[in-house]
Amino acid sequence: MLDRTLAPDVNEIQEVKFVYPTSIELNEHVSLFWMKDVPNETSRIDFYFDAGTIRAKSLISSLTAGLIFSGTQSKDSTTFHNLLDDAGAYYDAGVSHENAVVSFYSLNDQLLSIFKIFEEAMNNVIFPQAEIDEILNERKQKFLVSLEKVGVISQREFQKLIFQNSDYARHANLEDFDRVSRAEIIDFFEQFYRNGLTKIVVVGSIESNAMEYIVNQSKKWCIQNKPKFETKFSNKPIKLNVEKQDALQSAVRIGKILFNKNHEDYISFSILNTILGDYFGSRLMKNIREDKGYTYGIGSYVSELNNTGYLIIATEVGKDFRDNTIDEVRKEIEKLQTELVEEAELDLVRNYLLGQILKSADGPYAMTDLFIGVSHYNLTLEFYNKYIQKVQTITPLEIRDLAIKHLNWDSFSIVTAG
Repeated sequence: MLDRTLAPDVNEIQEVKFVYPTSIELNEHVSLFWMKDVPNETSRIDFYFDAGTIRAKSLISSLTAGLIFSGTQSKDSTTFHNLLDDAGAYYDAGVSHENAVVSFYSLNDQLLSIFKIFEEAMNNVIFPQAEIDEILNERKQKFLVSLEKVGVISQREFQKLIFQNSDYARHANLEDFDRVSRAEIIDFFEQFYRNGLTKIVVVGSIESNAMEYIVNQSKKWCIQNKPKFETKFSNKPIKLNVEKQDALQSAVRIGKILFNKNHEDYISFSILNTILGDYFGSRLMKNIREDKGYTYGIGSYVSELNNTGYLIIATEVGKDFRDNTIDEVRKEIEKLQTELVEEAELDLVRNYLLGQILKSADGPYAMTDLFIGVSHYNLTLEFYNKYIQKVQTITPLEIRDLAIKHLNWDSFSIVTAG
C-alpha cells in the first residue's frame, strides 16, 4: 500500500523524450508536419503563408488576411462563416512581420469539411468592395482608438528605431486607410497566398484519406522559391520621447537588435534574460513593481525573426516616474555586469525554467509548437535538451560575461510616450 506520509522522490530533469511529427513533402520548399497521436477528438490545422507585413505597403497584408472569407461569386461572407460555425470550427488569421498564419480548430471528423470550405474560398474569393469598405471602416475606428494609447505610440516609434531603414520598420498611418485599392488586395492575395504557402501544421488523429486530400489539394498554393528575408539590422541607439499631454501614464520601451535561436549565445542569454525580466520573480519586477511601486508589471523579452531577433523591455508607469524607471532598468543591467548572481537566485531561476520546459512539452499540441519553434531555424527538438543542460550548468561568471557582452547600455534604443 502506498505510504502517503512519505514525500515522493525528487529527480532532476535530465532530458525530455520528444515526439516528432510526421513530415510530408509538398514540394522542395514546403512540408506538411502532422502530429498524429492525439488522445482526444480535437484537431488543429495551420497554414503558413509568405504574406507578412514586410511584403506589402501599409495595410494590405493585414486586410488580406481578414478578407479570405469575404465572398465568392456564389457565396457571401455570411454564408462562409455560417458553414464554419455549422462545422464547429474556430477560425483565426494572424499576421506578423514575416508571415501570415491561418488556423482552424475543430473535431477530427470535421477537419476535411473545414478544409474544403477554406479551399473554396482560397480558389474563388473575389474580395467584394462592400466587404473591403466594411473592414476598412471598422479597422480605421480601432486604429484611431489605438493611437490614443501610450503603449501603441511607444511601440510604433520603437519599431522604427529598432528596424531603421528596413521594411520591418514600416507601419500604417491614418491616411493609408483612404488609399487602399481592391486591385492591390487581389494582387497581394494572388502572389502571397495562392502562390505563397510555406508550411502546413496538423495536430490530430485524422483519417489517412482526409490527409491525402489535404496534401494533394494544398500543393497548388505552395511557394516555388524559398522566401528571402533581410539579414542585416542595426537599431538606432538614441532616447526618444513622444509627448502626449493628456496621458496619465508613460509607456517605456527599451531594446536593441540581438539574435535568434541559431546564435551560439541564445540559450545562455535566455537564462540571463529570465533573471533580468522574463518571469514574475525577476529583478525588474522586484525592483520597479514591488520595491518602487512604479508599475503593475514590467518584462524583458527576446523576440525572434527569420534572420535576427531583438530584446525589448516594456512597461507603463506614472508620468512622474518615467525617468526614474529608465534609471532603475539601467542599474539592474549594470548590476548584472558587475556582480555575480548568487547561487540561491540562480537555483530559483533554474527550477522555474526547467518547470517551464516540462510544461511546454506537455501533450501533442505543446510538443508540436515546440517543434515548429525550432524547425523554422533548421534545428531539431534536441535544442531543448541542450537548453536543459545549459540551465543546469550555467555559472554566475558566464552570466556576468554575457551581460557585459550583450547589454551595453549605449547600444539601446529607448522610447517613451506619455
